[in-house]
Amino acid sequence: MNVKRVTLFAGHYGSGKTNIAVNYALYLRSLGLPVALGDLDIVNPYYRAKDSQAELEAAGIRVIASAYANSNVDVPAIPQEMYALTEDRQTHAVLDIGGDDRGALALGRYMPAIAEENNYAFVFVYNRSRPLTRDAKSALAIMREIEAACGLPFTGIVNNTNLGRETVPETILASIDSVRELEQLSALPLLFTAVRSDLAPLLPHDIGEIFPIALQKTIW
Repeated sequence: MNVKRVTLFAGHYGSGKTNIAVNYALYLRSLGLPVALGDLDIVNPYYRAKDSQAELEAAGIRVIASAYANSNVDVPAIPQEMYALTEDRQTHAVLDIGGDDRGALALGRYMPAIAEENNYAFVFVYNRSRPLTRDAKSALAIMREIEAACGLPFTGIVNNTNLGRETVPETILASIDSVRELEQLSALPLLFTAVRSDLAPLLPHDIGEIFPIALQKTIW
């Protein structure tokens, strides 16, 4: 994946975008880059990138999240310091965007700065195992809703088809045709297929780039 200064991950509820964002931030940090992760998910305050804050900060990654994340207060508050992610161009920013079009609305206030810098990747996280994205056309409809809500076009796709700890290689392989169809319908490239680390060696190389990930401790 071609590294951009700002990388945004969005998708349908339960697509696993938060887990992808956390793993991608850790990957960028492993390259020796200065990294900050912004939790813009104001839709689901109970399952957040902030869950991995200790691990991220131990790796030298700055985490910016609502003060209400991981609390029982459901307030869509975004901290003022989130603007640092678009203003500090020396740091690679990873943004976890809330599910569907409602969550993408929070991105609107940052979109002008992101578009002006024009050094970003806006990635749609696709999980064919989710009920409302079991086919490419359904996924495309959600993509378009998100784009309309935030005013920013997607630039690529990540295949994150999984069933959590119940995922087997066949789970991922069964998604390949659907992902390829989504590529064609959206005219966007598949950037990588995210695969749990222990399953990565079991998959064929002809499915494209494989991105091994670790599941957040709080997931599933």
